[in-house]
Amino acid sequence: MSSSEQRLSFEKPIFEMEARLEALRQNASSPEIRDEIHRLRLGLAELTRKIYANLTAWETVEVSRHPDRPQTKDYLDLVFDEFVELHGDKTFGDDRAIRTGWAKLDEFKVMVVGHQKGGRDLKDRVACNFGCAHPEGYRKAIAKMKLAAKFGLPIVTFVDTPGAFPGIASEERGIAQAIADSMFVASTLRTPIVCVVIGEGGSGGAIGVCLGDRVAMLEFSYYSVISPEGCAGILWKSGSFKDKAAEALKFTSKDLLKFGVVDDVIEEPLGGAHRDHQLMAMRIKQYLRAQLRELTKIPIDELVEKRYQRFRSYGVFEHDAPALAQAAAAQSGDPANGDADKPAASEEAPAKEPDAAVKESAKKPASSAKGGARKSGASSRGNAKKPDAPSDGKAKDA
Repeated sequence: MSSSEQRLSFEKPIFEMEARLEALRQNASSPEIRDEIHRLRLGLAELTRKIYANLTAWETVEVSRHPDRPQTKDYLDLVFDEFVELHGDKTFGDDRAIRTGWAKLDEFKVMVVGHQKGGRDLKDRVACNFGCAHPEGYRKAIAKMKLAAKFGLPIVTFVDTPGAFPGIASEERGIAQAIADSMFVASTLRTPIVCVVIGEGGSGGAIGVCLGDRVAMLEFSYYSVISPEGCAGILWKSGSFKDKAAEALKFTSKDLLKFGVVDDVIEEPLGGAHRDHQLMAMRIKQYLRAQLRELTKIPIDELVEKRYQRFRSYGVFEHDAPALAQAAAAQSGDPANGDADKPAASEEAPAKEPDAAVKESAKKPASSAKGGARKSGASSRGNAKKPDAPSDGKAKDA
């Protein structure tokens, strides 16, 4: 963690206890003080664990945006043995919001694609556009992923963006098409792809480089179709409802693991990844190594088909819910639940009455039907002539 720490609102009790602990350390001259220090350390660990185990969705967003949280550049230094950066999209320019290049992870040579929000100062963050990529950034990612597939090397992506850049210049250069092309290419590449959401995973800017055979999230990251502020602005016309929007979006690692959107959640160090970069990098390295060893053993045709079907199967339509519930009840052997969706006999009776009336009318003789038709025709003709009389009268008066 860097020296310029930012204190999140819910971390106030943690920092207060840390301050007490630091004061005791400076005067640790007696056995009683040393025992007190040991007791405070245990209490601090328990307090931190309790607070971070009960974070709200919005507090999770705050942790994912922590300025000291490790970014793609940090993981390039801590996870991989070597990294050779590749620049430019060969069309417009080099977008610093997305970094690409060759890297080595133990026995694996891989292509790394990752969002870069910038360094720890404002100047660097502005240069990287705060991780919001332009179309040339996604075109660069596409070109480098195709290059990796050409040589049969796996791809590792790191996702950390609030979303693609929504400015006029970005729209003019086709940001939507660039993201769509990136998703399409990733779905068909004949090489293993492992994706990790390390911080923010916002909107299409995230999924543009997050389509792979394995998708993982860090414990206190989020992955969503829109940022909570954007959702609050659309639904409630005010960003002040961001905490309510965050709860409604269900975008935390726990939610998405339950929904099957992500495969794994990588546990963060006590108090978040921003408190221990080394330990977080070690856990990511272990995860990547295990996944690459597993994926490289799967036949490539099977791998690509599973990747495609995985993303096609996202979501459940409401009209499928009764059928799914009935199938689940049948598997569990509970006939009561299986018949829950069937309407009661009393509910079906009114629906049959119109059919009975139709059958009764069909039994009537054809003559009566014809007579009825003649009567209706005569009455209709009579009714048709009635408006003419007043019109004639009016004409005579005129």
